[in-house]
Amino acid sequence: MIELNVNGKLVRLDVDPETPLLWALRDTLQLTGTKYGCGQGLCGACTVHVDGSPLRACSTPVSAVVGRKISTIEVVEAERVGKAVQAAWRKLDVVQCGYCQSGQIMSAVALLRQNRKPSDADIDAAMSGNLCRCATYVRIRAAIHEAARSLA
Repeated sequence: MIELNVNGKLVRLDVDPETPLLWALRDTLQLTGTKYGCGQGLCGACTVHVDGSPLRACSTPVSAVVGRKISTIEVVEAERVGKAVQAAWRKLDVVQCGYCQSGQIMSAVALLRQNRKPSDADIDAAMSGNLCRCATYVRIRAAIHEAARSLA
C-alpha cells in the first residue's frame, strides 16, 4: 500500500510503487482532470503540483511523491491564484479543444504564485514545457497577464 496526500486528503493506494502518478490519479482515484498526452513528460498535459511546484505526472512514479502534497486541477480554483487564472482563461476564451488546458493552468498557477508580475519572457519560460496543438499561446500569455493584473 502506498499512502499519498492528494488534494488535501490522505489516500491509500494498492498500486505498484513504479506506477506513474498519472495513472494512480486517473484510474485509481478517478481524478480525470489531469490528462495523458505524450507519456514522456514532454507535452505538459499531465502537469500537477507537488509541494506547490509543477511536475509531470506521466513520468513520475508514485513512490517518488510519498510524503509530499499533490494537487490536481480539481482543486486549483479553491485558492486565490487558481481562481484568478481560471477566470482569466474564461474571460479571454483561451480554450479551443481544451485537452491541454489543465496542464496549462497548473503551470500558469505555479508561475503566478512565484511571480505576480511576469514579463512575456517569464511566461514563455514557465510555459515552455506545455504544448498546445491548437496554438492558443497568444491567448494563454494574455490570460496569464490578465490573471496577474487581477491579483495585484
